[in-house]
Amino acid sequence: MAHTLPDLPYAYNALEPHYDEATLKIHHDLHHKGYVDGLNSAEAKVEECRKTGDYSLIKHYERELAFHGAGHILHTLFWENMSPNSGEPKEDLLTQINKDFGDYETFKKQFSAAAIAVEGSGWCILCWNCLFEKLVILTAEKHQDLTQWAVKPLLILDVWEHAYYLKYQNKRAAFVEAWWNIVNWDVVSDRFKCASKK
Repeated sequence: MAHTLPDLPYAYNALEPHYDEATLKIHHDLHHKGYVDGLNSAEAKVEECRKTGDYSLIKHYERELAFHGAGHILHTLFWENMSPNSGEPKEDLLTQINKDFGDYETFKKQFSAAAIAVEGSGWCILCWNCLFEKLVILTAEKHQDLTQWAVKPLLILDVWEHAYYLKYQNKRAAFVEAWWNIVNWDVVSDRFKCASKK
């Protein structure tokens, strides 16, 4: 199913004077739409690779998926986390901010400093780290690192040379083939159940 550009949850001029209508229209209607179109195109190219069995350009298309997919996801979240009716975090979120950053003002200062310090194009993001069970502030230059934001990993394989070099030397393909014999599918299945719950 093709990805579509989500509607804004407010009118183009609703965020004035803080976010102007002209910028919002261009940002949403042109830039975000470009990521949606790029993601659809990349997914179609990957599907074509599967059908033809020709994976000679898969590295390129996977990069396109990461770039456009992350751009689409982050923009969608960005639009949703703005509103003409602003305020401050309440209840559980504020409690967690106070726990993880000391207090709300310290959180704001750190987030702002991180956002300002991003080199070139990028993002500043408050995230829930499920493993550490805490809030963290992350920055992302561009908006991807060959991955997509908002994912819950199900199956992971380390293919850095340090993961296999002593036994397989530079024969990564042999390592990957052998690795399939040690996949813990019970864990993968459990992760899927948790990730797909509504």
